[in-house]
Amino acid sequence: MSLPPDLILNAADDCTIRQDLTLVALGKSPADLAIRVGRLFNVYSRTWDLDREIVIKGRRIAFVGPAGSYRGEVLERVHYPDLAAVPGFGEVHKHIESSHLTPEFEAAMVLPRGNTWTCEASHEFANVNGGRNSEFWQRARRLGVPHKIFIQPGSAVPPSGWETSGGYYGYKEQRDFLAGDLSVVSLDEVMDWPAVWNPENPSYERLWGMMRATVEQRGVIEGHGSGLVEAHDASAYAAAGLSSDHEVWTLDEAWEKLNRGVFIEIRPFNYPEVLPGLIARGLTDWSNIAFTTDDRSASDTLRKGASDYNVRHAIEHGVPADIAIQCATINPARHMRIDAWVGSITPGRYADIVLLDDVETISIAAVYSDGQKVSQGKTYLGPLPRIDWPDWASRTINLGRRLTAADFSIAAAPGRSSMKAAVLRPFHWNEEFLTMDLPVVDGVVVRDTDRKITKFSVVDRYAGDGKLASMFWIGCGPADEETALACSVAHDSHNIWSIGSSDEAMAMAVNRLAETGGGWVLVHRGRIAAEVHFEIGGLMTARPAEALDKEMGAFLEIADQVEWMYEPSANKNWIPGFPEHLIFATLTCAPWRWVLVAPHEKAPNGFVNVQTGQTHPIVW
Repeated sequence: MSLPPDLILNAADDCTIRQDLTLVALGKSPADLAIRVGRLFNVYSRTWDLDREIVIKGRRIAFVGPAGSYRGEVLERVHYPDLAAVPGFGEVHKHIESSHLTPEFEAAMVLPRGNTWTCEASHEFANVNGGRNSEFWQRARRLGVPHKIFIQPGSAVPPSGWETSGGYYGYKEQRDFLAGDLSVVSLDEVMDWPAVWNPENPSYERLWGMMRATVEQRGVIEGHGSGLVEAHDASAYAAAGLSSDHEVWTLDEAWEKLNRGVFIEIRPFNYPEVLPGLIARGLTDWSNIAFTTDDRSASDTLRKGASDYNVRHAIEHGVPADIAIQCATINPARHMRIDAWVGSITPGRYADIVLLDDVETISIAAVYSDGQKVSQGKTYLGPLPRIDWPDWASRTINLGRRLTAADFSIAAAPGRSSMKAAVLRPFHWNEEFLTMDLPVVDGVVVRDTDRKITKFSVVDRYAGDGKLASMFWIGCGPADEETALACSVAHDSHNIWSIGSSDEAMAMAVNRLAETGGGWVLVHRGRIAAEVHFEIGGLMTARPAEALDKEMGAFLEIADQVEWMYEPSANKNWIPGFPEHLIFATLTCAPWRWVLVAPHEKAPNGFVNVQTGQTHPIVW
């Protein structure tokens, strides 16, 4: 059955669809499909109904009732007497870019795992090309892909007042997004907290302009409140209109924010800290809680799962199965104000149905999305159109020139044999940076591998002027000589970063990355040793998840041959080996303080305290 696109772009089209559904529900027009199931989970009453049939017209549900009760004509019927039907799982907050797959291949990966809709937290590709952001996310859907993407334009475009990128969103942009497209539902994760409370912050007017536009258009303002635990901070966070937080790390933080009206979006790695505690405190109303993926690579999704993993893992931590399912279906749909389309198996909604052969383990037998069967077990059965991504999506790295080792050097003051240097330990979140004495060789300040001090650089990939900022970092990077790592995934501006033991190796790695269109490049002992290609936006690849996983596996095998510096005190989640976590080390949101960004007029050397706006020399 070939169906026209159903993108929820405007109210007129939605009403036309519902006019037809009304007649089908009354039995006055024929239905396309009836799915009969052994039992069906009603998310509104948290009850199981036995022997039910779901009658579908096009992509949506027209009727739900006892088996055999529908009085109209049905073209096709299927029966699953031994299976339980639950709604398609949703993602209340996810960066599809972190799967590193384009939307059509993301769909092929997550649909068999029960994820039929995603609220795309869109400040990753938006920082690459903000003007074409909606077009990018809707392209696969327009070509018939049954995975639904609800777009959340990012507040972090650019992420802070000390950064520029490939996009800019303010009042007008956000107003136009929401006014012109029903699939745009919110303002995504307002995470520049200093710009929310401080009128002197350079992003204050831009950010409040986006928030105003969202309120005017009846959208949802999503939050990101890492570290805002104290009562005054948490109260101010809620008072500002930030409706949610996916950055709760402790039980007390979750509890305090929940009781201030903040919708809590819990990531699986916080389950052990948060979920048993909520149960122990006697929480009975879970309607203001959802489970969220946020960031998960294709490799991890293939091994663990998608939304199904989030639900299954919550059950393993003591959450009753029916509540866990609500936390991945109706709860996030209601919060995002899209429950008229997703979140339940009820009339008017998309026919998104996950068929389970075991509810407690969330064992998926088959999945329907848009009223079509899209998987049997883990095998994807749905459409997978070939998309020829245009240059605006595939040619996004613009260095303007080839970089040289001299671009990465840090000059010393004349006549000095040593210099004081500002040194960062990634993820330390300290009030002040470290200060260390470093040697000078031939007029250049150099690394000190014995003290695990290496060099980190951020290269502007948008302006075409080849500008970059460099400084010294401790406890990470390669110890081997003539070795460097470069990557085009650098949250959230997604400039290129490189870390290395020599300036020559860093230049080689970055230049190669520009040639490939993005991804990872590893230079080991003076030669290019391994690559991973993210040719779309420098963030994603237009290939199946299995192909990317194979390429990433080969890359990691070679990377394991490198000696990587490691300090266990740097971060509790830090593990020895390849430092993939450095893609997050350039974040400029709370609780980050001193960071390195690409050169900016307000921070010419790139070194800035994003809480205060203070800058400081790299060496002195």
